Amino acid sequence: MLNLVNMLSAWAVPIMIAFIPLYAYFKKVPVYESFVEGAKDGFSTAIGIIPNLVGMMVAISIFRASGALEFFVGLIAPFMERLHVPSEVLPLGFLRPLTGTGSLAFTTDLIKTYGPDSMIGRIASTIQGSTDTTLYVLTVYFGAVGVKNGRYALKVGLFSDLVGFIAAITVCLLLFG
Repeated sequence: MLNLVNMLSAWAVPIMIAFIPLYAYFKKVPVYESFVEGAKDGFSTAIGIIPNLVGMMVAISIFRASGALEFFVGLIAPFMERLHVPSEVLPLGFLRPLTGTGSLAFTTDLIKTYGPDSMIGRIASTIQGSTDTTLYVLTVYFGAVGVKNGRYALKVGLFSDLVGFIAAITVCLLLFG
């Protein structure tokens, strides 16, 4: 069974890449022209969201450089330590909704320092998989389609990140603590 799954995994993408143009060809769809038209649309979308991305990156840089991240972590660290939550993972609660690359770099550093099988490594890895880069998602996708008012999506996204953060810590402490 494992060999079958491995074989299907290895061939899934090449088969899809071959199947889609062949299907379009037999349906009399101009494959190359459709691809070029889609690429043009994608390029204009990418150009359109650059200001949003630059604004988000500047805001993240200011948040980190100003010491605000350390300030907020310092505020909640004593409370979280009473709950036996390692303070080393707390910055992920703030970084993950802001930046995927920044939070991944932070998680990588935690794993290099404490090891992948440490409680800190397990919690950090679980947080990475249980939360999303909410502000990045809102910036890119809402900017791409021109949504001007995303406050409800922001509230729901940040709340779901908080729930994912708490759930990741709880599950790791229950399973590995």
